[in-house]
Amino acid sequence: MKNSINTKRFIEKLQESAFTYTLISIIIGFIVGAIALLIAGYNPIESYGKLFGVIFRSTKNISYSFIEYSVPYILTGLSVAFAFKTGVFNIGAEGQYVMGSVAAMLVGAFVKAPAYIHIPLCIIAALAAGALWGGLVGFLKIRFGAHEVLCMIMFNWIAYYFSNFIVNLDGVNVGGGKTWSVPIADTAKITISDWLPGLSPKAHFGVFIALICVVVIYYIINRTTLGFKLKAVGFNRSAAEYAGINANGSVLTALSISGMLASLAGALQVMGVTYKVSQFAGQEGYGFQGITVALIGGTNPFGVLLGAEFFGAMKFGGTRFDAPSEIVDIIMGCIVLCIAISSLLRMMISSNKKNKGGV
Repeated sequence: MKNSINTKRFIEKLQESAFTYTLISIIIGFIVGAIALLIAGYNPIESYGKLFGVIFRSTKNISYSFIEYSVPYILTGLSVAFAFKTGVFNIGAEGQYVMGSVAAMLVGAFVKAPAYIHIPLCIIAALAAGALWGGLVGFLKIRFGAHEVLCMIMFNWIAYYFSNFIVNLDGVNVGGGKTWSVPIADTAKITISDWLPGLSPKAHFGVFIALICVVVIYYIINRTTLGFKLKAVGFNRSAAEYAGINANGSVLTALSISGMLASLAGALQVMGVTYKVSQFAGQEGYGFQGITVALIGGTNPFGVLLGAEFFGAMKFGGTRFDAPSEIVDIIMGCIVLCIAISSLLRMMISSNKKNKGGV
């Protein structure tokens, strides 16, 4: 009898767990991907085998998947997830990422300093740019009642064209009709492949910075007064204000911190992978894909970490297996769609329980 009760409670917890719905969504995504592979004339088992075989084939490929490809998604995912906690949808992580990359490039290329000073300076410049870009949207929302989503979309485009303007300035542009900036100095680079030659050429210690951010954001959200205030505003703004919480200040703080996280992603990408900023032909998408990662991770910092690693590995593997890379986009799109409607599934399960209880 006792075992039966424990089993029932375990099943109920699984039904209420966000992880369960995320896992189901991933399975559905792969099933839909398999159907797409069949339609395209590929064997799904063989294709998936090659996909995961590529990811785990060597230490170098693993570092590609879980360091080089995943780090920007960890931070942009954290950026979106953190803003969600305050009830704000940060669709502006793309622009914040760009501003962080531009700031890091300028400091990295034109400031002369030893590495132990140069690297922190690049990061600080990026954090300041991201805080400004996110904080400006918060100010417009608080002061003028501007809708943050519309503002962030506009700010994304402003950042996009501002970056192209900076890249094409005399002295910043590398010259010779090329469309990218001068490279950052060696003292601003954070690659670790020279120390660990078995890793990918662009493996960098930004992964450790990203992991620290995951822990710090988790701690802020769950163990600090600031985190309590931010969540209170996100749950119910009116009730939070009635309790004496400065809702406007919380929104401004959340957007500034969120902007810093996304801009840090841009800085680490410049310092560890690209070493320069190129003129954009289109938006890179790291900020928008951070929304996907945040949803996969259930807006939990550690969930975001796992979601980013999964997303990064799929992106890397998708460019190197024999089927069209668009299959990976189909899989990820289905996963996000299923996660987005998971709340409806929970409501249906909850309603079914109530109906059974009432019979």
